[in-house]
Amino acid sequence: MTTAPAARPRVNTFSSGPCAKRPGWSLKALADAPLGRSHRAKVGKAKLKLAIDLTREVLQVPAGYRIGIVPASDTGAVEMAMWSMLGARGVDMVSWESFGEGWVTDVVKQLKLADVRTITAPYGELPNLKKIDTKNRDVVFTWNGTTSGVRVPNADWIAEDREGLTICDATSAAFAQRLDWPKLDVVTFSWQKVLGGEAAHGMLILSPRAVERLETYKPAWPLPKIFRMTKGGKLIEGIFEGETINTPSMLCVEDYIDALKWAQKVGGLDGLVKRADANTRVIAKFVKENDWIDFLAVKPKTRSNTSVCLKFTDPAVTALSADAQAAFAKGVVATLEKEGAGLDLGHYRDAPPGLRIWCGATVQARDLKALMPWIAYAFATEKAKLKKAA
Repeated sequence: MTTAPAARPRVNTFSSGPCAKRPGWSLKALADAPLGRSHRAKVGKAKLKLAIDLTREVLQVPAGYRIGIVPASDTGAVEMAMWSMLGARGVDMVSWESFGEGWVTDVVKQLKLADVRTITAPYGELPNLKKIDTKNRDVVFTWNGTTSGVRVPNADWIAEDREGLTICDATSAAFAQRLDWPKLDVVTFSWQKVLGGEAAHGMLILSPRAVERLETYKPAWPLPKIFRMTKGGKLIEGIFEGETINTPSMLCVEDYIDALKWAQKVGGLDGLVKRADANTRVIAKFVKENDWIDFLAVKPKTRSNTSVCLKFTDPAVTALSADAQAAFAKGVVATLEKEGAGLDLGHYRDAPPGLRIWCGATVQARDLKALMPWIAYAFATEKAKLKKAA
C-alpha cells in the first residue's frame, strides 16, 4: 500500500503496558478517590478492600485464596513469592521470553539456590512442558509471555497431586485468559495490563498451600520489609484485607476499581476474554491476507490474545542483518507514530525485530481494524526505502 489510508484509529494507544484505558474513561471517573486521606483511615481501607473483593469476583478466584495488594507492580509480587517461598525443595524455572528469563536470573544468581533446573525455549516457541516436574518440585513460569506473544494453552501439564508449589506470573494473562486456579498456588499480575489501570501496584494471590509454605518454611536469607508476609510464623492476614505493606496511591486504587466495575458491565471474565479474542482475530485476518507478516508464535494454540507479537517475513527483510532488521522494524513503528496511527508498537528490546500490538479487553476491535491498513502502509514505506538504497 503506497497511499496513506484515509481513516485512523479513534484511540491509537496499543502499548503492552501501561495499556489502553477502558473505553469511555476520563478523569471524572476518579472523582470519588479519597485524596489526601490515609490509606489506613476507614475510607482508605474500604477502598482497598473493595478492590480486593472486585478482583475476586471478576477473576473468579476461589474462596480460600488470599488476594493482596503489594508494592512494585507484578515484578514486586513475583519477587515477594520467590524470595519468601523458594528453597524448600528443588525448583523448575520455565522461560521462553525476557521476563521468564529474568526470574531465572534472580533464582540462580541472586537467591543462588542449589537445586535449580531451567527449562527454556526460544522466542516464538513454548518449552516441552512434559519435562517439568510439577509433581515433586516447585515451578515458576509465566502464563503469557508478554514479550514473545506465546502462552501456555492450559494447565493440564500441572500435576493435581503435586507436592511443590506453582508460582505463576500472569500479568498479561489475568482478565483476558482463563486461569486454572486449582493448578496454581501463587498468581501475580499488575493493574496496568489487561484492565489498563495505573502502574506501580501489584497483586499477589495465594492458595491455601502457598499460605502453608509461608507459615512452615523460613528462608535461609534475610527478607526486606516489603517482602515479609508472616509474623511469628503466621500469615499477616491484614495484607490480604487491604492493609498494604507500604503506602498505595488512592488515585490508582480508584482507577483500578473503575476498571473492575467496567469489567463487570461488559460481562465479567467471559466478556473480557471474548473482547480480547475478537481483537486478536482482527490481526489473524490481516496476517492471513498478507504474506509479508506473520505471528512470532509458531503454533496457533500458543498464540497470545493480549500481547500479539508479529514478525516480518518478506525475503527483502529477512535477508538483512539482525541490526538492519531491527532498524527496519523501528522504521515501521516510527512511521505509524509520525502518522498518529498507532503508538508504542515496537518489539520488546530483547525480542526478535517486529511489532507488538496489545489486544487486551480495553482495546476496541474497530481501532485495530483501522490500524491494519496503516501497518501495510508503513511496511510499504520502509520497503521502498530499502529498494532505493539498493
